[in-house]
This record gives sequence, C-alpha cells and structure tokens, in this order.
Amino acid sequence: MIDLSRRLVAETLGTGLLVATVVGSGIMAETLTTDVALALLANTIATGAILVVLISTLGPISGAHFNPAVTAVFALRRELSWRDAGAYVIAQVVGGALGSFVAHAMFAQPILQLSSKVRTGEAQWLSEGVATFGLVAVILAGIRFERKSVPVLVGLYITAAYWFTASTSFANPAVAIARAFSDTFAGIRPIDLIGFIPAQLVGALLAAALMSWLLAGPGGSNLPINPEDRS
Repeated sequence: MIDLSRRLVAETLGTGLLVATVVGSGIMAETLTTDVALALLANTIATGAILVVLISTLGPISGAHFNPAVTAVFALRRELSWRDAGAYVIAQVVGGALGSFVAHAMFAQPILQLSSKVRTGEAQWLSEGVATFGLVAVILAGIRFERKSVPVLVGLYITAAYWFTASTSFANPAVAIARAFSDTFAGIRPIDLIGFIPAQLVGALLAAALMSWLLAGPGGSNLPINPEDRS
C-alpha cells in the first residue's frame, strides 16, 4: 500500500502542475496574440495535454484525482476513506494555489494576485454543472471499460468541454480557487466561486448517482482507481 504522505505529495504536485499549465498557457497566449479564440485554443491544447501526462504518471501513486469533486465521488463510493479524502482536498487546494504562484513567477508577474475577471450567471453555473457531470461520468465509465485509456479520455473530454461549455469547463473546485488567485486570461473573481463550486459539486454527485445505476450489472461496477490498494 502506498503511504498517505506520498499520495498527498502526488496530489499536490499534480494539481500544481495542472494549474501552472492552465494559468501559464493563458498568459503565454495573451502575450503572443490578441485573438481571443486563438488564445483559448492554445490554453485548451496545453490543458488537455498536461492532463494526459499527469494522470498517466501520477495515477499509479495517488489515483490522480487533482480535483475535490472527483475525490468526493470516490469517498462516497467507499473507494477512499473520508479521512484521506479530506487530506486529498487540502493537498489539491494548496497545490493549485502554488501552481498559480509559480506561473506568475515564470512570466515575471506579481506572485500574489486576485482576479477581477467576471464569470457569473445561470448559464455559467449550468455549464460548470454539465462540465463536471461529464468529467465524472467519463472517469467512472472509463475505469469500468477502458481503464488504461482514462488519461487520454479525461484529456480529450476537457479539451472538448473547453469549447462546448460557456464557462470553458473549470470542472474542478481546486482549480477554480487557484484561478481566483490569478488576474490573467484564466482568472475568475473570488466572489464568483460562490456559484461555480456548488455547481461543480452538484454535477459530480449527479454523475456518480447516474453512473452507479448505469454501470451496474454482472461483474459489478467497482473497478476504481483505488490508491489504497496499490503497492
């Protein structure tokens, strides 16, 4: 069994690198082009690519959640203890904030920032619910049927969701919090988290409920990425 300390370091590192990629690629895109669509495309490709890399390399250690909504789903499915889940969430939030700070430092920007970018309204909240619902559904179905393909499935899903959701698919409370600390292309006002995070959690829970029924059958659906069983 991999000890909790190593799993927490993996979650901190993975979430940090994910956020550094989201924020850093956004800064780079804004620096190189004034075309908002092109900037979003660059941001999208970088995010999808890093997700494949991080899940592939850190998944065997911690399960590569990098997302409190995903962690909550695995805890509800009793595939991760609530004690460990709480520690995972803290590691993810801390790692995400550090990722924003590192991205700022790499581009010679002020380390500590608060975003002023407005992202609010019913369409944005619905988008976050849909984005997180889809992410959790893809993870659970991927584990059930195409376990080895989960990194690619998640990377491709987020790449698509950047473009089919009005919110550009944050789909992750830890990433949303981290992006509130960045007044850049990827930012979100701290006050707007009040709508985003509940929408993400509701989307995740709905996906967990639906997929629990949809995937039930002979052989069961309990084929989790369970770090507690790894050695």
